[in-house]
Formats: sequence, C-alpha cells, structure tokens
Amino acid sequence: QVQLVESGGGLVQAGDSLRLSCAASERTFGDNAMGWFRQVPGKEHEFVAAIRWSGSSTAYAESVKGRFTVSTDIAKNTVYLEINSLKPEDTATYYCTASRRTTLATAWADYNYWGQGTQVTVSS
Repeated sequence: QVQLVESGGGLVQAGDSLRLSCAASERTFGDNAMGWFRQVPGKEHEFVAAIRWSGSSTAYAESVKGRFTVSTDIAKNTVYLEINSLKPEDTATYYCTASRRTTLATAWADYNYWGQGTQVTVSS
C-alpha cells in the first residue's frame, strides 16, 4: 500500500508562489504516473498536472499551463508542484495521487492511491 503525504500548503496572497510536496512511502511500479488534483467544496476533483517518476513526460490542465510546474525527486521519493502567480481561484485542497501505470491520466478514478490533501488559500 503506497502512502502519500502532501505538505506545503497555506495562506498566501495573490501573486505569491508556493511549492507543494508529496512524499511517497515507496515507488514500486517503475516509471509510474503521479498526479496532482485540486478540489473546492461542492465540486469534483479537478486535474491539475501529472508526471512520470522519471520526469520524461508531463501533462497539465489548460487552466494552469505556464503557472504550474510538476517535478520529481526520485532520491527522495517526492513529487513537487510549483505554483507561481497564485490567484484567488487557485484556492482549493490539493491532492497527490499515484497510479500503477505509466499513463498520465487526468481522471481522479484512474489513479490507485490518494493523499489526504493540503489546503491552499489565496487572498486577494
């Protein structure tokens, strides 16, 4: 069972930058895909970004391209999500996910493991 622990969220001002981290307890599926999603109350989980552990392939939601950067540190079993030029509409709980496959899926249900989330609140 893979455990995912997110960190790095908090209360920030519009225009600030933030780096979220996701520490995985293990990496047993080779170059599998890791994803980031976000959710606001009353809405579905929204795909944000995905990456293979090797970093050889990434995918982003159109709404975050150019501001969000996903990366990995294999030595630390950690995935990062760098968010620049934060906007109030980025306010959400951000979740890290892990897949057993290499496909950069964009649907929440296509992942096999999910973290507990970290809250990001952006004030205007």
